Amino acid sequence: MATAPRPRTSTREPEELGRRLAAWLDTRLPGAKVTNVSVPGSNGMSSETLLFDIEHPDTPLRACALRLAADPAAYTVFPTYDMPRQHRVMSLVAEHTDLPVPRVQWLEADPGPLGAPFFVMARAEGRVPPDVMPYTYEGNWLHAATDAERAVLQEASISLLARLHDQFPAKEAEFLLPEGEGTPLRRHVDSQRAYYSWVVGGLAPSPLIERAFARLEELWPREEGPAVLNWGDARIGNVIYDGFTPVAVLDWEMAAYAPREVDLGWTVYLHRFFQDLTVGFGQPGLPDFLRREDLERRYAELTGHTPQDMEFHTLYAALRHGIVMLRIAYRQAHFGEVEVPADPDSLILHHASLAAMVQGTYW
Repeated sequence: MATAPRPRTSTREPEELGRRLAAWLDTRLPGAKVTNVSVPGSNGMSSETLLFDIEHPDTPLRACALRLAADPAAYTVFPTYDMPRQHRVMSLVAEHTDLPVPRVQWLEADPGPLGAPFFVMARAEGRVPPDVMPYTYEGNWLHAATDAERAVLQEASISLLARLHDQFPAKEAEFLLPEGEGTPLRRHVDSQRAYYSWVVGGLAPSPLIERAFARLEELWPREEGPAVLNWGDARIGNVIYDGFTPVAVLDWEMAAYAPREVDLGWTVYLHRFFQDLTVGFGQPGLPDFLRREDLERRYAELTGHTPQDMEFHTLYAALRHGIVMLRIAYRQAHFGEVEVPADPDSLILHHASLAAMVQGTYW
C-alpha cells in the first residue's frame, strides 16, 4: 500500500467542468461569476467533488462545493448514483437534527449541463483525516495529535452517530428502504447481495465473499432491533474538523434505513481496516483510538441503546467493504493499472481479516 499508485478517480477535465458550471449557474443566478474552481486531491471514486466560489450580490452562498454523480464512462464503483436522494437526505438531516450538515442549495437532475446529475452545497473549511496515506500512518495531523486531542475527536465523532440515530424521526427515513420483502436488515443485506452480483457479473467471483454471506446467515440476530436513519459511510474520513471539532458531516450516498448497529459496525470496522493495514506495514498505527469496546460503551451511554450482535455487524461491514474493494480492483484492471490474479480473493486488501471474521478468530 505504501508504494501502490492511487487509482484513477475520474475521466473528466476540471477546466471543462468549470466552463460548463459557469454556463449552468448563469441560468440559475444571472450575472454570477464562478471563480477559484478546483478539484480536491482527496476526490473519491464514486461521486466527484468540485470546489468553487460565487461572486454575485444577491446570494449569501459564496464558498461552494458541488457533488457530481460518477462519470458513466469511468467504470463506476456503484451501479447507480441518485443525487436527488442524497440531496433529500442532507436536507432532512439538517431539518431534523443538530448535526453540522452542509446547507444544500441547487439540485440539477438533468445530466445535460455537466454530463451527470449534481447538487451544490455550502463549503466548509477545515481538515479531514486522510485515507491516502491513512490517518493511522505517521506523517499526518491526526497521527501527530496528542492522545487527549484524539480523545476529543473520538468523543465528538461517536456523538454524531448517536445524535443522528436519536434525533432523526425514523419514519422519515422509510423512503430509503430497498425494494423487496422482509425486515429492513434483510432488505439491506439482499441489496448488498445484488451489488455483489453486479460487481462480479462476467468476472471471477470471490469465494471468500460468498463464505462471508453464508456466515452472516449463521450469525443472523434473533432480535434485529428498530431501524433508524443510517449515515451509511459513517467514518471520520467523511467529517471535516475545525481543530478536533466536527464542522461538516459529508458523503450521504450510502444512507439507509437499517438497525443502528449497521452504522456502528461500519464505524468500528473502517477504522480497523486502516489500523490493520498500518500494522501490516510495520507501523504501530493508533491502537488506542476508536477501539470497538470504547465505541460500543460510549454509544450505549449516549443513547441508552446497548449495541447487539456486533460480531454480525462488524463482519457485515467487512463484507460490504470487501465488495467495494473487489469492484475497485476490477476497475483498476479495466484501466490497465493492475493485472487480475488467479485468486480473486487476493484483490481484497483486507482478505486476511475478513477470513478471520468468517472463521470467528478476528476479535
